[in-house]
This record gives sequence, C-alpha cells and structure tokens, in this order.
Amino acid sequence: MRRRDSSTLDLFEVPRPVAPLPGSMDYRAVVAHLVGEMLRESGKDRWTVASDMSRLAGKEVSKYMLDGYTAESRDEFNIPAYLVPVAEVVCQSHLYSNWLASIRGGRMLIGRDALAAELGRIERQRDELATQARQLKDTLRRSN
Repeated sequence: MRRRDSSTLDLFEVPRPVAPLPGSMDYRAVVAHLVGEMLRESGKDRWTVASDMSRLAGKEVSKYMLDGYTAESRDEFNIPAYLVPVAEVVCQSHLYSNWLASIRGGRMLIGRDALAAELGRIERQRDELATQARQLKDTLRRSN
C-alpha cells in the first residue's frame, strides 16, 4: 500500500485565501517567525544582514532591530512592510512573499516558473482557439 505524501502540495489544487474570521488574522508571531527563518536560512550573521539592509534601504537598520523583528514575544515590533523586500533581497529569500501569496489564495512564481506559467496560459488559449476554429469550419461545411 502506498503512503500519501502530505507535505507535497498538489500542483493542480486551486489555492484558496485564508477565511477572514474575526480575530483569526493576527499574524504578528508568524511574521516574526518568518523573518527569523529568513535570517537563519541566509547563513549570514545579523550584523551583516543589518548592514546590507541599511545600505540598500538608505535607512539605519540595526542588529538589535532585527532581533526585535524576530522576537515572537515582542508582538508590537514587527518588521515594517517597506523593509520586507529589502530583507528578502539581502537574505536571498522569497519566504515572506510566498507566505503572503499563500494566505491570500495564490502562489508566487518567479523567473523561469513565471515564464513557464505564461507559456502554459498562451498554449491553452491557442488550443481553445483551434477548437473554436474547427467547430466553426464544421458548422460552415454543414451549412452548404
């Protein structure tokens, strides 16, 4: 008997946004965890990340600010939205963006994946138009 792989997402499953239930969308701890995970996965120390973020944002970002952004217990001190893309660039990550897309009912495609998806969309349109053209030709033949 084969076991079902519960960790791999179904590519053909339609993503759905998280249900907007009252009080269910407090993501402060989740955001802190995601930022911490990004920093860990980058392999860089927080001093380097802070320095690189400061340089790219043109605004001071300290190691202590990063510590605060990653502390799930400091629920009033999440990373500001304008620094999220900077952190992702410095950490070479899409973790936060992927999470945000998933809770909004989507999937994020980057680079070759985005091009492949667009190609698939165009090919589906081509096939649908070819089917319509065949149907019109059949209708014209029968009407003579």
